[in-house]
Amino acid sequence: MIARWGSALLGASLMLGACSNAGGTAYESAALDSNDQKASYAIGLNVGTQLVDANDRLDRQAFLRGVNDALTSSDPAIERSELEGVLQTFGQEIQAAAEEARSAAAESNVAEGEAFLAENAEREDVTVTESGLQYEVLREGDGASPTREDQVRLHYRGTLIDGTEFDSSYEGEPVVFSAGRLIPGFTEALLLMREGSHFRIAIPSDLAYGPAGSGPAIGPNSTLVFEIELFEVVQ
Repeated sequence: MIARWGSALLGASLMLGACSNAGGTAYESAALDSNDQKASYAIGLNVGTQLVDANDRLDRQAFLRGVNDALTSSDPAIERSELEGVLQTFGQEIQAAAEEARSAAAESNVAEGEAFLAENAEREDVTVTESGLQYEVLREGDGASPTREDQVRLHYRGTLIDGTEFDSSYEGEPVVFSAGRLIPGFTEALLLMREGSHFRIAIPSDLAYGPAGSGPAIGPNSTLVFEIELFEVVQ
């Protein structure tokens, strides 16, 4: 994390320099027509993504002053030895805050997931397997069932328990997956389905992405809900 902060802030010196001289300029109105402008925007996105964790503590004016001093080869306003120590402490504090927030989210997700699964399990059409997977048959198919070694052609939609959609295939053609190379709960559900089936499933976090989560959309210990339409076991 500390090394990332150093590289991120150094990388920031390669962009936004022009903005630092334009006090009050609205970044939203910056032109993005030429290739240089588009490339500059891409650099800004890349560097900004690395600084998201510091968003609430990053002083924009001081940041842009540093960018301008670097681009104009001006002497630093603060001794480099002091800057190194300050930057190291800053990175440690941001990392600690992020870990604390993630730990709190993990605990909250466990409690909310357990409550959701307990309520969902009481629904008449929901079956709970030995592993804890919950599934509801929306349409029963009459074709072949896949094995872990099979490829399957399907549509799916994934949401969090609050209904927030994080992934879907429905905007395009059905997708083909290897049935045995998905998160455990999804694989288990597929092996229960026949071609032509449409299931709604609820996957406990330990059968999904667990404490690690997956990207910004799926937090640690998240219970997931999927709709799956299995069209074909691909031979």
